[in-house]
Amino acid sequence: MRTRSRLPRGVLVAIGPVVLVVAGVAGYLGFGYSPWMAVAMTLLTLTTVGFASGSHLSTGVLVFTAGLAFLGVSLFVVISGLAATAIVEGRVGLFSRSRRMRRRIDDLRGHFIVCAYGRVGRAIARELEAEGVPFVVVDSKAELEPDLDRDGQCYLIGDASDEAVLRQAGIDRAQGLICAVDSDAENVFITIVARSLSPGLLIVARAAREQSADRLYRAGATHVVSPYVTSGRRMANLAVRPHVVEFFDVARAGQPELRLEELEITEGSPLAGRTLQQLGGPAVPLLVRRGDGRLIANPARELQLQAGDVLIISGEASDLNPLDRE
Repeated sequence: MRTRSRLPRGVLVAIGPVVLVVAGVAGYLGFGYSPWMAVAMTLLTLTTVGFASGSHLSTGVLVFTAGLAFLGVSLFVVISGLAATAIVEGRVGLFSRSRRMRRRIDDLRGHFIVCAYGRVGRAIARELEAEGVPFVVVDSKAELEPDLDRDGQCYLIGDASDEAVLRQAGIDRAQGLICAVDSDAENVFITIVARSLSPGLLIVARAAREQSADRLYRAGATHVVSPYVTSGRRMANLAVRPHVVEFFDVARAGQPELRLEELEITEGSPLAGRTLQQLGGPAVPLLVRRGDGRLIANPARELQLQAGDVLIISGEASDLNPLDRE
């Protein structure tokens, strides 16, 4: 089945008046009028201004003028209709897209809220996507919407420090919030608002300046990361112990042959009260963080797990969840 090709509406709107003006000028020239007079009469007719009197015009000129005026009015109606249709379709499309995005956000559970979609925010989004972790991006810059659409992100255009915006992003259902705004002051304010809305929320904040880290912790941030300090440590570690850094990069990248994972032992967890030896499987326990913050590196197999502990294990992806072997 062949589809009929149609000219774009913008082309029709642009060509229509030009064609009528050319036809009008040519018609009046054919009736013997001078070029300037032909142009003037064409414009007066198309703009429906008309002439003071038509008694001095011949019958042929009157009929041509009436036809030209009718076509001019018809073209104006068509252009108005096309403009109205474009406005309505644009608003309907925008409303439909906004409604679809609202449904995507409402379906999220245990997700992260990423505040800002700059260089750091995009890197965070890529990492979360690689891990299969659901998230929603909140950014106040409407000009980033095409980039967010192109990247297929779930997003919300708004101020992340606004309580209403954070509620729309599902902060009451979220697992955590990541402040990646360039301004330390904004990150502090977002952290304060987010902590007031969700006291138990995990909040990771970015600090451009070293002195801002303390403010973010006092505002309620769970973890604070300084890109400059982190970059410096990484570069130093690459220079001193490159193989260690490579090991963690491979594990973090989710390679099938090797991964690192953390297991939180909560109240009522089947792992609480068991020893590491009872977990079985080929995964290797690397570290246990006790509920009081104490770290136990290379834990013994006889170590008993308790509620509040966090276990760091290494191995293949299929061996990292002891509960799967129950």
